[in-house]
Amino acid sequence: MVNKNTPPIVDRIILGIDPGTNIMGYGLIAIKGTKITLIQFGVVHLSKYPDHALKLSKIFERITQIIEEYKPDEMAIEAPFFGANVQSMLKLGRAQGVAIAAAISKQVPIFEYAPKKIKQSVTGNGNASKEQVASMLSKILQFQEIPKLLDATDALGVALCHYFQKGVTTKSKGGWNAFLKENPDKIKTPTKPKKGTEQ
Repeated sequence: MVNKNTPPIVDRIILGIDPGTNIMGYGLIAIKGTKITLIQFGVVHLSKYPDHALKLSKIFERITQIIEEYKPDEMAIEAPFFGANVQSMLKLGRAQGVAIAAAISKQVPIFEYAPKKIKQSVTGNGNASKEQVASMLSKILQFQEIPKLLDATDALGVALCHYFQKGVTTKSKGGWNAFLKENPDKIKTPTKPKKGTEQ
């Protein structure tokens, strides 16, 4: 419950999507003031559907369900990356397009971010691995168990990237720096080992 005496700067839910034709990740975070809370994250398994058109239909259906259930104010989605396999890129682009269409059908504003931008926003390193992104997210959003399928944490990364770009940055210059400044409890400083002890 929000304290009426101190109204939050923002109060919204962000849906993050990591599009895919075999596995699609999704993650939802709630923003109250500068506090970020994890709502839900997971994956949609699509490899069991043999037909590409059926996979696209399931993406549309599932994202529509997520939007209806959680009522996000905004949707952030990862842009397809350029790879050597043109056919794979085309399929991924279709998956992204269908996810966007689902959000449009529910009048949810859409924001797109490049993979490097997402990694940079979450970890400070645009070339970070999926594991590094997942580890940082577990610290920021305070969840214990990192899922086996990192598409789920990738989707959370997209949502958090959007918050850093559109949320905190409205008050200050740097999303990541502003978050750390306003949430010092999230920073863990490494301690120097005592003399005579092994690292």
